[in-house]
Amino acid sequence: MKYIEIDEELYRFIASKTERIGESASEILRRLLGLPVEYVADHTPDSISQPGLDALDANARDALFNKAKTIVEQLVNHRAQVKAETSKLVNEPVKASVTTESISTPPAAQVAEATKSVNASSSTMDFNAVINEHLISQQKGAVGRFMFLLDALANQAGSHFDQVLQIQGKGRLYFARSKQALLDASQSANPKEIGQSGYWVTTNNNTAKKQTILSEVLIHLGCDAQQASTIAKYI
Repeated sequence: MKYIEIDEELYRFIASKTERIGESASEILRRLLGLPVEYVADHTPDSISQPGLDALDANARDALFNKAKTIVEQLVNHRAQVKAETSKLVNEPVKASVTTESISTPPAAQVAEATKSVNASSSTMDFNAVINEHLISQQKGAVGRFMFLLDALANQAGSHFDQVLQIQGKGRLYFARSKQALLDASQSANPKEIGQSGYWVTTNNNTAKKQTILSEVLIHLGCDAQQASTIAKYI
């Protein structure tokens, strides 16, 4: 048995891929890498002879971690893509034989289909992906963290990010398509553009209010309320 040292964030990433109680880190990594998964008894070593991350400076440590994390994520994404493509090939012949004639869609079904299209972004968005603790910790204060998370969501949501325009307070405007619109609503709004999305947000609220606004944004984009609350606490 060989032992390596990993930092806390990489450990949490591996742990998040657990599929059953008692699954070891070695079994998780073997599964993610497509290797045969066999139970291996976990023994605590008397000592660790491999050099640890503490021997590296901060820049080298960050670079090493990011490289390892990228490799693991690429492998996981590749396996998921192969699985999806295989499933599609298996199901396509069945879909082709479902109907041989034109079927008219009733108005009620058309409305349901339109609603499904509007909410489609929630099924493709990975809300956990907006949480990068390393980058979040480098932001300047609550405003910086607030803007970082909104920018990450805007990049994922694309055109569906316009849902944020529905979020308004009692007599308050929180989001707009221009800086002037927010200033017209309140001269003390201190509006800032969310990345390069073309959307602007009021930032003169306290931290608790920023967390509430971010939670509402997440929920409007299809995020579960409990998960939204957890993500908002990173502000």
